[in-house]
Amino acid sequence: MKNIRNFCIIAHIDHGKSTLADRFLEVTSTIEKRDMKHGQMLDTMELEQERGITIKLQPVRMDYKGYTLNLIDTPGHVDFSYEVSRSLAACEGAILVVDATQGIEAQTLANLYMAMEHDLKIIPVINKIDMPAADPERIMTEIENTLAIPREEVLQVSAKTGQNVEALLEAIIERVPNPTEGGIRKQLDIKDDTEAKALIFDSVYDTYRGVVTYIRMVSGSFKKGQKMRFLNAKTDIEPTEVGYLRPTYEATTELKPGEVGYLVTGLKSVGEARVGDTIWSGNRENLKSVEALPGYTQVIPMLYAGIYCVDGDDYHMLRDSMEKLTLNDASLIYEPDQSPALGSGFRCGFLGLLHMDIVQERLEREYDLDLIMTAPSVSYRVNMKAGEQITISSPSMLPDPSTFESLEEPWVKMEIVCPKDKVGGVMKLVQQRRGIHKNLSYIDEERVLLLFEMPLATVIIDFYDGLKNVSSGYASMNYDFIEYRLENLVRLDILIHGDRVDSLAVMCHRSEAEGLGRRLAKKLKEVIPRAQFAIPIQAAIGGSIVARETISAFRKDVTAGLYGGDVSRKNKQLDKQKKGKKRMKQMGSVSLPQDAFHAILKKD
Repeated sequence: MKNIRNFCIIAHIDHGKSTLADRFLEVTSTIEKRDMKHGQMLDTMELEQERGITIKLQPVRMDYKGYTLNLIDTPGHVDFSYEVSRSLAACEGAILVVDATQGIEAQTLANLYMAMEHDLKIIPVINKIDMPAADPERIMTEIENTLAIPREEVLQVSAKTGQNVEALLEAIIERVPNPTEGGIRKQLDIKDDTEAKALIFDSVYDTYRGVVTYIRMVSGSFKKGQKMRFLNAKTDIEPTEVGYLRPTYEATTELKPGEVGYLVTGLKSVGEARVGDTIWSGNRENLKSVEALPGYTQVIPMLYAGIYCVDGDDYHMLRDSMEKLTLNDASLIYEPDQSPALGSGFRCGFLGLLHMDIVQERLEREYDLDLIMTAPSVSYRVNMKAGEQITISSPSMLPDPSTFESLEEPWVKMEIVCPKDKVGGVMKLVQQRRGIHKNLSYIDEERVLLLFEMPLATVIIDFYDGLKNVSSGYASMNYDFIEYRLENLVRLDILIHGDRVDSLAVMCHRSEAEGLGRRLAKKLKEVIPRAQFAIPIQAAIGGSIVARETISAFRKDVTAGLYGGDVSRKNKQLDKQKKGKKRMKQMGSVSLPQDAFHAILKKD
């Protein structure tokens, strides 16, 4: 165990974290250079390679100068911070990567604070020193002033060229404590290996093998065929294979204390191997007194949206796909939902807009589904007149106004890092969305760290796009939930052709309701296809209509074949057409495209 080092790489998105992981694989000969056909070897998903971002954490075992190095590659985007927290729980150290051309960003700070909460040894690294715009001296000063880490501890590397990567590996061996000296064993003061315990930090579903769990051995050892138990799920298993990830599966005879590896459980039910559960093996007579390892903090969804099949017959496929996806993505929460307009589906909780977009893409690509996703909303608290408090995740769930006294909405702490000359534009953008400025501090002579408090609902509606616009792409953001606060909120309903469409309803502040209603009605007019009859689009608060747009009907020129004669002939044809349009309007139905739900995501 003394020759084992468990560590992860944390960074802001696009700071070269995955490229650094590639160089580790190459330098340690875990993957031969000729086999590295593309960059980001640990980004195995098609979506990750297309978008150039890490979505899923990925463990890999490397051997270097007699030491076993277990690396867990982590995502960098704020929406996947839950993946980062799971990686940190399985490690004793963390490499903090900072871009030599961009410096410290908002997510850099968020990941660092998370690593410090887990009491990990931090190794600061400045990456991309080979770039013409690199300024490592300035970045070292930033790290020293902002993160309170001495500049002597900072390493300078180029993940692209491999410069100083071996020196970084030496620093990992020297600075990161082994599993007996740090991490979860030290926190729990575990010194006995008579009973085996392991923490599940990820799981995947294999069509042929069943559920495969990725585990961090805390005490004892696991072998193939050994009787084990999931302590929280109370499920017994005898794994058909144990092994390491290099990064492909490599079977072995035994997983020892402190190691990171996988178990092929043979389970077919995805609900029996949840992330954060403890796998135990030992004397069955002591089973009642065995305590599970501390798992992960319960994930709190930031926003909710409905997922429905275009073809209602695909509902059962969607249900099975959601079960398998939640095994691999523990931050996704869902429950069955029924919509009069869209049929059977699921109400899902996500960590952000990117997370929502990725889930939809994965369901459509990996499980061959054709889906409609409703506009996202946040959860609200309703204080009822009877004294109880209920939480709703959709505007359509709001009770009758006569039954409740007040509404509370979630607020977040927003950290924004931007150039000092962009502060005015950022402040204006935040104030337009009911944000409250709390603090301003300088990271260096050119960049500023701004702290705000904002309603979460105003953050999820294209705030990130707006921030990039006002800062010319130089600002970065990170947010964390604070609390629910009382606000003057109303439900804005959308009526199409006289029918209330619950899936398009939104919650908003009363002062913003009329303007938002006008924008939505105008946007929906552009995306809903025309029909043979006029389609009115209305925005309403209760029984009061605050905005209206009308989609004009297709109109055939029924008088084109007439020539000469009395005008009554022309009027007769027009009256006949008018009556037909009226009948069609009474009987016709309006189909809503996916763009109708996307319209709510854009404010302009």
